[in-house]
Amino acid sequence: MNARLALGIALLGGMALAAIAAPLADAWLGHDPFAPDLFNRFAAPSADHPLGTDDLGRDLFLRMLHGARVSLAVGIAAALTATTIGTAAGLIAAWRGGVADAAIMRLADFLLALPALPLLVVLAAVDPVRLGLPARGEAAGAMLDIARIVVILAIFGWVGVARLARAAALSVLALDYVRAARALGASEPRILLRHVLPNILGPVAVATALAVAGAILAESTLSFLGLGISPPAPSWGNMLANAQELVFSAPMAAVWPGLAILFAVAGCTLVADGLRARF
Repeated sequence: MNARLALGIALLGGMALAAIAAPLADAWLGHDPFAPDLFNRFAAPSADHPLGTDDLGRDLFLRMLHGARVSLAVGIAAALTATTIGTAAGLIAAWRGGVADAAIMRLADFLLALPALPLLVVLAAVDPVRLGLPARGEAAGAMLDIARIVVILAIFGWVGVARLARAAALSVLALDYVRAARALGASEPRILLRHVLPNILGPVAVATALAVAGAILAESTLSFLGLGISPPAPSWGNMLANAQELVFSAPMAAVWPGLAILFAVAGCTLVADGLRARF
């Protein structure tokens, strides 16, 4: 394992473990990260509040951990969903060719031509109440916020993976051992699953790592604009949005979530670079 891959895994693994341990940290410190405490606003870092408190007196350290649960979950779920769809679409396009290949690639070209960020904002701004779903900010609404963002990001995120998987699959399908497998009577699904898919997992894994970074940034952007994860559920993006008016009076309330996003994206990039070098 090379140094970049090891460092990236260490960064992301540490964040993931911290996110998983968030309920234990709540019990250890004895604070509710969702409950305001107006008598304890902007408290300095201490043993009770390792990173201090925000404008509502909520513990920043605990909110960072719970925000990691949301931001990392959205990033990983969106990336895996987009990668699964994109890999399947790329394999089908390379395998079937002809009309199927043209239809899938023209759909991919169409989605690539669209301005992604404005469309993400428009789709994220749809009022869930009008669709008969729980309102944002409610308990069930928080889970639907996550699912909604994962679906929106997957709609646009599969395209690059599909083009990459198609190009890699076309190269593998032209190799001699694939022709030999066909000559020996192997079925097309067996060839795809046993011979083609394992040999395109390298570039797909790199694309997945980069997709996690992109999804974390996209979720943070939408939450910062008030269109992603809605309070009181914390995410790094809405923590930045809450702190934007406190940059001069309480700058650390913005610095900590910003650093978390930076380290998460850097970890994903290091993993992608490490996987690229390894494969």
